Amino acid sequence: MTHPTSTAAPPLAAGEQRSAQYDAFHTARARTDLVSHLYAEAMGEDYLVEVAASSSCDWPLLGLMTVRLRMPPGRLLVDAGCGTGGIGLWLARALAVRLAGFDLSPVAVAQATGRRANFLGADTGRAAFRVADLEDTGLPDSSAHGIVCVDALGRARDRDAALRELGRVLAPHGRLVLTRASRQGPDPAWEEQAHAAGLTVEHVDERPSEPATWDRLYRLWIAHAAKLRRELGEVPAQNMLREAHQVLPTLPGRRAVLLTLRRTVSVPAGAGGADTMCGLGRRPGDGPASSERTPS
Repeated sequence: MTHPTSTAAPPLAAGEQRSAQYDAFHTARARTDLVSHLYAEAMGEDYLVEVAASSSCDWPLLGLMTVRLRMPPGRLLVDAGCGTGGIGLWLARALAVRLAGFDLSPVAVAQATGRRANFLGADTGRAAFRVADLEDTGLPDSSAHGIVCVDALGRARDRDAALRELGRVLAPHGRLVLTRASRQGPDPAWEEQAHAAGLTVEHVDERPSEPATWDRLYRLWIAHAAKLRRELGEVPAQNMLREAHQVLPTLPGRRAVLLTLRRTVSVPAGAGGADTMCGLGRRPGDGPASSERTPS
């Protein structure tokens, strides 16, 4: 007796499984302005139309990150968990720096790559994007003079490992600015976590309006559930609605901050220098390069 050949798709690898939800969201969002309109309604005049981020990044946060990075022109900025690249590209243009962005989602990386000319004009070579994890960025030691990580660390498989990886990539005296959240009460172990990554806490900037922004946004998602399903498709819409229902009850008593961490230690012997990179976001010897929304 013969058996028919199976037409079922092979099981996804772990990394592909993790990226599939984000791929579906970014693919669906590119087909409609609905998600952007809901973000704009939730954020009001603080919404960054050009950036169009799927995160809590608004005008106050973008301005604060610009101040905290203190990057001279021409240096390398890394956008960790870059999504479709708007935040990093805006900062690269504003600060006149180079940009290396990475994200788990190949769809987001492709969209970010396609947006470079919108921010940088003909100078698209200043920015490069790649698929990578927070825990394994593929970037050389001490290669970044600044790193931004907006609403992405909370989605890492191992937050401590991800922070150590970002610390490894950061050059001496460089700064990592990242959004973090906790419950109100005693200060969380941010100092200890930073120290374990070879970093020190330079600033803790409170973001008191951030929980209310998420509250408005999630309620808008729920109110427009039928339209989300119609315009995005059942799976992306259901993922968004599940997130809204899960996170909404946790928002009361939530503390949101922007942490600025700085590397003050010397570069270990034999580590790559900050200006000896082999291309943006690539290790020396790499072959050709291949073509986070919720609170953390």
